[in-house]
Amino acid sequence: MTAVNLSLLPRAGLAALTLLATSLAITSPAPGRASALFAAAEVDQQNFLMVAAPIGSKGEKAQLNIYEQLKPVRPCFEVGEGTPALVNPLLATFDFTGICNRYIDANGYSVRVGGQDLATSYRLMVTRSGGDMLLLAFPTKAGAGPEMVVARTRGSAPGFLKLQLEPGWRLMRRQFGGRNLGHLYVYADSWPGTAATAAQPQPAAVEPAQPPTAAVPVKEAAPAAGQRPLAPPAVPPATKL
Repeated sequence: MTAVNLSLLPRAGLAALTLLATSLAITSPAPGRASALFAAAEVDQQNFLMVAAPIGSKGEKAQLNIYEQLKPVRPCFEVGEGTPALVNPLLATFDFTGICNRYIDANGYSVRVGGQDLATSYRLMVTRSGGDMLLLAFPTKAGAGPEMVVARTRGSAPGFLKLQLEPGWRLMRRQFGGRNLGHLYVYADSWPGTAATAAQPQPAAVEPAQPPTAAVPVKEAAPAAGQRPLAPPAVPPATKL
């Protein structure tokens, strides 16, 4: 779009332009209505791996990576035994075009609860809580909803760690007009009913991390859509890095 120098416009033209902008702002759909633009399709969960990927020179912080096995040509990743489970991202060692997918930021994934696409009001972030790494769905707008624990590594260790989804969460694919898009939802059918203690480390014993073993590639996913919005409860925030 060509830039307009407002100083060169006559007063009448400037007033008309201001009125047009105001009208567009009023008639623009609210964020909540945008959820109707996209549907959510089921995927084969075994094709995907969610990872807390270290960032920074010392690896003290991490971000969410999601790896997808598209074809059984060669493994896209290796996963170790025990908890936390170490991950070897094999797709970083070869040209994975057509074999693997990698989703590394908000362009590739977002949060969805039932029929509500929360891409504009939530972000996914990995934080450290005691001896655990948590994947949080964190609200970025006032009144958007509660802070939610989505997944955890169940322990801490250097390197790439597998994130294990909390009960009620799974991955789905964004759809538009019946077409699958290259964007994933971290999805729950409904807002968590009670999650006040979800950010606390679980009491289960943590096993030592073991060297990763090769993942077995599996078949491609078969999509199916499903939606159901509910109102969110209030939950106190978890500690963030």
